Amino acid sequence: MPASPELDELRVLAHPVRLRILSLLTGAAMSAAEAARELGETQANISYHLRRLHEAGLLDVAEEVRIRGGMAKRYRHDPESGSRFSTEKPQELVLTMAEELKRRSDFRAVGKRGETTDAELWVDRETWEKALGHARELGRLLHEAAQPPRTRGTIPVNATVSLFEMTKP
Repeated sequence: MPASPELDELRVLAHPVRLRILSLLTGAAMSAAEAARELGETQANISYHLRRLHEAGLLDVAEEVRIRGGMAKRYRHDPESGSRFSTEKPQELVLTMAEELKRRSDFRAVGKRGETTDAELWVDRETWEKALGHARELGRLLHEAAQPPRTRGTIPVNATVSLFEMTKP
């Protein structure tokens, strides 16, 4: 039985390299070769993932440049592009986010400020809607300020937020 379109969409996101690519290409348009160098992956692997993300509508071709007699596409990620994805069965995405958070945690700067919170609790609808709005604003703020890696005056940061309403236990 074929997977549902919603599940196929989530599978596009449910890969740690793809999450890293989306983060990277929020701050800068890059070719497969440039992204591969930045991520420490092979160009063939990154090319494959770029195609999958582009097909899913998560990457735009920002420009095409001539390199050594050929043409290379530079892709860029618009963070708003993911808002159309279904969230009916987000388990794969949440697990991939957890795996990526674990990888990023290895690079946490010791002694530097950060915030961590975890909660499974009951709140009123108004508080919930307010929290969702703050999370959207946080994502927008960070994505709009994203710069190419190692831009002078910038610092690498992590932001992983997963808010969801639960069924009653």
